Formats: sequence, C-alpha cells, structure tokens
Amino acid sequence: MSPTITRDKLLSLEAYAKVRKSSKPEAIAHRKQRSVQLGEHMTLQFEDERTILRQIQEMLHIEKIFDEAGITSEIEAYAPLVPDGSNWKATVLIEYPDAHERKRELARLIGVEDRLFVEVEGHSRVYAIADEDLDRENAEKTSAVHFARFEFSTAQREAVRAGASVKIGCDHTHYPAHVTVAAETLAQLAGDLQP
Repeated sequence: MSPTITRDKLLSLEAYAKVRKSSKPEAIAHRKQRSVQLGEHMTLQFEDERTILRQIQEMLHIEKIFDEAGITSEIEAYAPLVPDGSNWKATVLIEYPDAHERKRELARLIGVEDRLFVEVEGHSRVYAIADEDLDRENAEKTSAVHFARFEFSTAQREAVRAGASVKIGCDHTHYPAHVTVAAETLAQLAGDLQP
C-alpha cells in the first residue's frame, strides 16, 4: 500500500486557490470522520493521504510557496504522517480554552503522549510511538500537539479489518480516559490497514 505524497498529487497555488473554499466542507467532514475525542480535552485526528495532502496544500497556500525546493520541503515534513498499512498515525491535540488552566494542565501531563494506546478486542494494548520527528516536551510542560504512531501486528490488523471493536485510551495518571471507536470512524481507520 505505502501511499506516497508526490509533487504530481498537488495542485498549483492558482488551482488550489480556486477550489479551496468549495472543498473545505468536504475536507472538514472527512477529518471529523477520522477524529476521536478522548476525554474532555484531547482529540486524536487520524491522518491519511487526503488529510495530509490538504495540510500540505494549506501550508503552500498560506506561505505562498511555489518554488520546487519549498514544495519538496513541505512534502518531506508531512509525508511521514501518512499511515503505511501496518499502523495508524494521529495528530494529538490537547485543548484547554483557558490559558491558565492550559499552562497548569500541560505541566501535569508531561509524558501523556507515551501513555496513549489502542486496544483491539481480544489483543493487548498498542502504545503510541510519539513525536518521532522531535521531542515536544521539556521539564516544565508537554506540548499541546503531538504526533503518534500506533504499530499493529498482523493479527491485530486482521481483527480490525474483520470488525473487532477498538478502544482508544490514555492511562496517564492525570488523564485516565478511554473510548470505544465509533463504527463509522473505525470503518475509515480499518481501510488504512493492510492484512
């Protein structure tokens, strides 16, 4: 499977500008279908080729990047976030609207990204491999954004594709939470896995 983001899959700045607004509702709906709310303050947005292509197009549009080196740089930055058939990859957002609460909670949640897990029915938990590109926390706080990869065994992938239920959770001391993935979201995510 290994979907790859290549230059020829991207629209020019002009072409993207023409469809940006009209394609936005569909892009939002697709992303929503691939998102899981974990507790009150955390969302996992599971990436795929469509979400990453849109992200790259947005970056090129916002930054007005049109030269080959700049485009290649954006592709290289975001392409690793596309799942490759044996895993799910997610952008993890930790959201606290109040700035004081956010500061306090991000200090309490150091290491939270390593305590995220996926539990396929009948199998042991798969913990996140987080922030492979760079460390996103320090001694004072964790980041409000993390990137997580959940790597599955062949048996786990087959179980998900066969319709096993899946829970996503966190067993961090200060953020215990778990949720069963909704059927429509799980159908999307199951499509990311190869047998």
